[in-house]
Amino acid sequence: MHTRIETRSTRDRERVIALTQSLVRIPSVYRPGEEGGNEKKCAAFVAEHLSKLGIEVYIEEVEAGRPNVIGVIDSGKSGKTLIFEGHTDVVTEGDSHSWKYDPFGAEIVDGLMYGRGTNDTKGNLACMITAVQSLLEDKEEWSGKIILCIPCDEEGMMIGIKHFIKQGWADQADGAIICEPEENQVCIAQRGAMRLVLKTYGKMAHGAISWSGINPNLRMAKVIVELEKLEKREQERLGKHPTLGWPSITPTILQAPAKGDAQINVIPEQCMTTLDIRTVPGQDHDRLQEEIHHIFARLAQDDPEFKADFDVIEDRPWTSTDKEEPVVEAVAEAVQSVLVKDPIYNGVPGATDGTFLHVAGVPIVTIGAGDREVPHQIDEYVDIEELAETTEIYRQAALNFLN
Repeated sequence: MHTRIETRSTRDRERVIALTQSLVRIPSVYRPGEEGGNEKKCAAFVAEHLSKLGIEVYIEEVEAGRPNVIGVIDSGKSGKTLIFEGHTDVVTEGDSHSWKYDPFGAEIVDGLMYGRGTNDTKGNLACMITAVQSLLEDKEEWSGKIILCIPCDEEGMMIGIKHFIKQGWADQADGAIICEPEENQVCIAQRGAMRLVLKTYGKMAHGAISWSGINPNLRMAKVIVELEKLEKREQERLGKHPTLGWPSITPTILQAPAKGDAQINVIPEQCMTTLDIRTVPGQDHDRLQEEIHHIFARLAQDDPEFKADFDVIEDRPWTSTDKEEPVVEAVAEAVQSVLVKDPIYNGVPGATDGTFLHVAGVPIVTIGAGDREVPHQIDEYVDIEELAETTEIYRQAALNFLN
C-alpha cells in the first residue's frame, strides 16, 4: 500500500510539473487585436488535454477568441457536484528584458519554476487537472460530479466566470475550490471591491482670471478629504478583519481635465478620480454609495457651485464561508493529511472568480500553490514541490467532499 502511494505521488508530481511547463509556454496575456494575444491557444491546449484523458469537454466562446473550457466528470452515481476553478489568462509580462528568466520559458532552477503564470495560476490549473487525472486512472470510488471550470479573463472584468454562471453550470454545484496561489492556506474570506469613476464639474476659464470660472480641482480636493474621513469611520466601526485587514477607500487616478489636453494656465471643466474601494464582511456596498452621495450633499450646502457624480464600473462583494461548510472541511482535512499539520485559515486580499460563484450561491474555498506575494511580479515563480503537494490536496479534497 505504501509503495503504491509513493508510486502515485511520483507519477503525479512529474505530470503536474510537465503540464505546468506546457501551460506557461503558451503566452495567454490578453492583448486586444493582437493575433494569439488572448486565451484561445491555451484554452485549445487544455481542451485537447482533457479530451485525451476521456473527460467530457465543452468549449464556450465568451467573446471572439476568448473561450471558456468546461470539463465534466460524472461518476454515474447520484451525489454532490464539486467545481474546481482555474483561469487560463495571465497578466502582462511587462518588459521581458527586465526578467532574469524567459517569462514564458518555465525554466526550473533550484526547485523553482519561473515564468508568467507559474504562480498565478497555471500551476494550480495544472494541479487540478492532474488531481482529477489521478482519480480517474486509479479508478477511485466517489459519487456525484466534478466540473472543471477553466475560464478566460479572471485578470480583467471576469467575463469568463460570469458567462459560466449565466450558462447554468453553477446551478447544481454544492461547493467550489478556487485554485489560486495561497501557500496552501485554507482561505475562507475575500475582500470585496467597488471601482468608481468620480467627477467634479466646473467652468473652464483662464487661470489668470480665476473668478470667471469654477475650479473642479478644488471641489475634488474637498471630496478626497471627505472620503478619507469616511474610510477612517469605516475602519473604526469594523476594526481590522482577522484575515482581510482594513477596509479601504483609495483614490488612484486623478486627472484634470477628464478629457482632452491639460494646460497650466487653463482651469479645466472637469476633474476625474477613480476609487478602488475594498470592503470586508459587515460593509454594505449600497450604503457606501449612499455615504458618497451624502458627502456631495454636504459640500453643496456650503458651496452652491459644487457639482459631482460617480459611476460604478465594477462591483464585487466580499465573501465569507463558514469553517463548517462541507467544502471547507473537505479541504482542511486534505491539508491536514498531506502536510501533516493543522491547516492555516486565511483570507484573500483581492477578488477572484470565486467572488461570482459565491454570489451565485456556491460555497467557495480558495487554496493553491504559490507565494501569496509573488503574483504579477517580474520573475514570477512557484516551488515545484508545492505543486506536487497541492495536487495531492486537491485529489484528497475531492474524495473527502464526494464520498
